[in-house]
Order: sequence, then structure tokens, then C-alpha cells
Amino acid sequence: MNIKVQPMGDYQTNCYIVTINEKDFIIDPGVNATEWVKQNVTNPIAILNTHGHFDHVWSNSEVSKDLNLKIYTPKEDAFMLLKDPYGMGMPSSTPDVLVEPDETIDFDGIKVKFHFFPGHTQGCSAIEIENHLFSGDFIFNGSIGRTDFPYSNPQDMINSINKILAWEKDIKIYPGHGPATSLKAENNSLRNWINYL
Repeated sequence: MNIKVQPMGDYQTNCYIVTINEKDFIIDPGVNATEWVKQNVTNPIAILNTHGHFDHVWSNSEVSKDLNLKIYTPKEDAFMLLKDPYGMGMPSSTPDVLVEPDETIDFDGIKVKFHFFPGHTQGCSAIEIENHLFSGDFIFNGSIGRTDFPYSNPQDMINSINKILAWEKDIKIYPGHGPATSLKAENNSLRNWINYL
């Protein structure tokens, strides 16, 4: 597996290209991500969204059209792609596949699981590919996603943190903002956030 990352836009939102078995998966193509994506893929397969916030999906439509790719989006966040609920002028996009909570999708033998971790948004998910977790705005290095936005829910975030703390494995985490970390490294921080929320 090869992972490329490039922070995009004012919010420095991480766009990832995950290459495995010569197939490229594009995760969260944010603001002005299109050219970087096109320069760094050879066999693009799909666009995967962790959640519906504008800084993670801004270039969905452009990348999808330019590379003829389907967009996979957590079902509960699909409305955000169409309606620009934060009024940021985001180009709208239409998900091709509405991903169910905790659904696993098989791309010709490559299993991609959307772990359902609502709280930051209603559909917030972390995408697991071969023991690498692309956490969107669920978990960051030393922090978690905010729960004071429209469509956020602190109790859902507590439940999601408890859900991942019950995992019996360590896993490398690639957040939507900032540097990579691991579940083991975030264990204490996550427990502290439960008490804070």
C-alpha cells in the first residue's frame, strides 16, 4: 500500500490517495484538490468521502467528472453534498453510492469498510483499508472533531469514542487534518474527551 497526502484549502484538509494493487482510491478531495489528484493517480477507482463537510467534498464533482469516478458517501451526510448547508459556495455533487453504517464494500478483492462514528456529523465515518484508518474529522492527533456545529451531536460522539475504544487492535490513523497517529497513541486522549463532553 502507498499513501499520498496533501492538505487542501484554508482549512488544510487532508486529501489522500491510497494505492493498493495498482488501484487508486481518492479520499476527501477538498478545495482545489483536482489537479493534485490528477497528477498523482494512474488507475483511479473511486472517490470515498468520510463525511459531508464542504472542506472534505469540495472537489467531488470535478474529480468525478474528470476521471469518470463514482462517489461513495455515508448515507446520513449525502444531503450536505447537494445543499451546501453552511453557505460556503461549495460546488454541489451527487453521491453515486449511499454507504450504509458500518458497510464494507469490495472493490475487486480490496475491502473498504466505512466504520460509522457519528458525532461530528450525522454520518461521520472512518474508512478502513487494510488496517489503515482514514478518520476524517472523528479522531485527530491529540484531539477529536468538534461537536458544536449544526448536525453535530456530543452524545453521539461519546458513543462513537466508546465504540472505537472497544476495538481490540491497534491501527494507524490518518486524520482529516494534521499528522497521522494510532489508536493506541490516542487511547488516553479519547478517554479524556469522553469526560469533557
